[in-house]
Amino acid sequence: MTITTEQATWFAQTFAQLADNVERAVLGKRHVVELILTAMLSEGHVLIEDVPGTGKTSLARAVAQSVQGTTTRIQFTPDLLPGDITGITVYDQKTGAFEFHPGPIFANIVLADEINRASPKTQAALLEVMEEGSVTIDGVTRAVGAPFLVLATQNPVEQAGTYRLPEAQLDRFLLRTALGYPDHAATVRILDRAAVATAELAPVLTPGALVGMSELAADVYVDALVLDYIARLVDATRAADEVRLGVSIRGALALTRAARTTAAAHGRTYVTPDDVKRLAVPVLAHRLILHAEAEFDGVAPEAVIGQVLLDVPPPTRRDSA
Repeated sequence: MTITTEQATWFAQTFAQLADNVERAVLGKRHVVELILTAMLSEGHVLIEDVPGTGKTSLARAVAQSVQGTTTRIQFTPDLLPGDITGITVYDQKTGAFEFHPGPIFANIVLADEINRASPKTQAALLEVMEEGSVTIDGVTRAVGAPFLVLATQNPVEQAGTYRLPEAQLDRFLLRTALGYPDHAATVRILDRAAVATAELAPVLTPGALVGMSELAADVYVDALVLDYIARLVDATRAADEVRLGVSIRGALALTRAARTTAAAHGRTYVTPDDVKRLAVPVLAHRLILHAEAEFDGVAPEAVIGQVLLDVPPPTRRDSA
């Protein structure tokens, strides 16, 4: 079933209201806010590479507040255990039974701060929940709920005492972005207390309505020519001279899913090549594994994706939906 024009119009209006509401607390970061919402409505997760103090926690809380959701923050440290994230089963002497104590992963918006400071075993526990949407402990599977969005952060500057995320785990993030410092005008507004506290944000819609939006986005039409364009982009990343391992099938699926959400956010019932281009860098760049020589020469994955977009021509027509 394909999304209708009326549904696409409602989706775009609601998406804009959500972004406006979040931006009241996170000033001057409209593009990043829209990327986060796109990932959430695409049932994906986000990796934010940024230095401390740029508003990542405020962003997570603002998104959760806007959808009447719950939010938790997990500070990753070298001694953090998988059970500290997922929860543990504890024996209750009064009742003589084992009781499950849920961990902080059971929330709608989870901020996993400095994920690269935890051990690989703990990282894997979080990424397994991200992939499955559930936790299995002592043979019992428990869903974490919906919507479910993990905002994982890592500091790209300070590497002492960190564990680099393996490429297979990076591939599980729908997109990677950076919040960055606000521009001068936004900084002045923040200093003048123009930013609204996240606790004061009024919710725009319920978690159930957000799940409904996600289902609508999945019904956006993607023409065969656009699918061919995505496949050609992915193939080009694998053939690039600087790349040792290109974009996986999971990456191609992620780009298609995110493009559907972006199209709906613009009030359209179909995906255009521009939707794909707009998302190619944040969705694909972190999935590339470059040759050592390219890394030594300072080649950035974002530059490789940019060159691929120049080299691969987009379709020039769209078949009727």
